[in-house]
Amino acid sequence: MPVKKIIPCLDVRGGRVVKGVNFEGLTDVADPVEMAEFYNSQGADELAFYDITASSEGRAMFTDVLRAVAGRVSIPLTAGGAINGIGDFERALDCGADKVSLNSGALSNPEIIDAAAKKYGSGRIVLSIDCKRADGKFMVFAKGGRIDTGLEMVEWARRGEAGGAGSIMLNSIDNDGVRGGFDIEMLTALTEAVSIPIIASGGAGRKEHFLELFTKAPVVEYGLAASIFHHKDVIIMDLKRYLAQNGIAVNMEGGSDG
Repeated sequence: MPVKKIIPCLDVRGGRVVKGVNFEGLTDVADPVEMAEFYNSQGADELAFYDITASSEGRAMFTDVLRAVAGRVSIPLTAGGAINGIGDFERALDCGADKVSLNSGALSNPEIIDAAAKKYGSGRIVLSIDCKRADGKFMVFAKGGRIDTGLEMVEWARRGEAGGAGSIMLNSIDNDGVRGGFDIEMLTALTEAVSIPIIASGGAGRKEHFLELFTKAPVVEYGLAASIFHHKDVIIMDLKRYLAQNGIAVNMEGGSDG
């Protein structure tokens, strides 16, 4: 079994880390730079930074905040938010991101996946998919979970992989912030459809949920969470020790080998 990786996520709005439930009711949590420094020192394998309202507000990513965060961490950093073209992709990399996450921009312009893959390599492309159930199907949503794209998640994931995405982050809107566990059913459907690495997001409430994730969806390589780490309900190194004690391979020194 490959080494499993733990990723805390910084959802940023107005230059501050926020968190909500089912993509709604966002509340202020902390300063992103201070939080990034904390996770860098606490054993996180990677860090995700999302300017979550950039697309819906029709503006560019907060590059000053991203640059400040990147300057304080040594672990791989994924950045996303209003990545609508190669110029936006390049700007995120110039700010210090190691990988760039595509979401609404790729839905509007799927060719960006192929263009970015050819220019920067698939390893730097994370296709982020916001998904929830609608009429018994796993549907892709855009603009912070407000717009049903009409695309089925598996179809879009396959297109992303074929276009050159190096990994997929699956965000379960149904489970987001609920703390009832990862969406194993949704993740299983994805693992059966693609062969690239998968990042599970949405639903973690306690350390047992990560064990369930890596046991019931063993193909998933990454577990991502936000509020349980932000509020220190779960400490990353405590989580890793728990996983290791239960037979899950983890990196006890933190950081990632990519």
